[in-house]
Amino acid sequence: MPSPMIKGRAAGLAPLSWLVLAMAMLTMVAPALAECPSHELRVRNAEGQLLVRLPMSEGDGWCLAWNHSVEGFTVHDCYRNIDGRMVLQRSHLPDFAAGLDHIPGRGHQVSDGQGGYWIEDLDEPVPGAAYRLRVGAMRVDHRLVSRLDGTSLATLLDEARDCGVGDRYADDLIAMAGEPPVVVSLSERAANQRVMLSLEALAPESRGHDNADP
Repeated sequence: MPSPMIKGRAAGLAPLSWLVLAMAMLTMVAPALAECPSHELRVRNAEGQLLVRLPMSEGDGWCLAWNHSVEGFTVHDCYRNIDGRMVLQRSHLPDFAAGLDHIPGRGHQVSDGQGGYWIEDLDEPVPGAAYRLRVGAMRVDHRLVSRLDGTSLATLLDEARDCGVGDRYADDLIAMAGEPPVVVSLSERAANQRVMLSLEALAPESRGHDNADP
């Protein structure tokens, strides 16, 4: 006959086993929740209307690209979310044309191997994590693109969709369909207008929920 003590011990372990299993499941879910965006890059027009929103968690980044108005080549200014600050980290100049140069003491210049230059280690926080931009016409095409040394905008949008906030970025998800890498043209939305680009924290209650207010 089995010992009553052994039987009792087995019965007592069952709830503990369920608790261990539940904790393991929570541990598996935690990384997915942590991937939900903590900030957004937002672009608003002069009337305050929201034109663009992109998920931008800690360490994520983007570039503002445009075509030089005279030479036509593409210039990049690349930013990253560092502790909730919008930080200009590097710029790419295909040539030193009108209005493009390297200011000594402001980062350092390195060749891109193709006749152009990167200005590296700028590490300049943008005051207030926001700045105004006069958007050029389509031939200039101011646009938001992926960083060349980090996670793409397509990946950021996919991660937001996976963590349950994809509806916030539905317009940009539609725009990117079948067209990687993601390019968000500001000139298509606000050519020859002034806009505000800002990095803004999401309220905790807005993370991980569709249809949350900005």
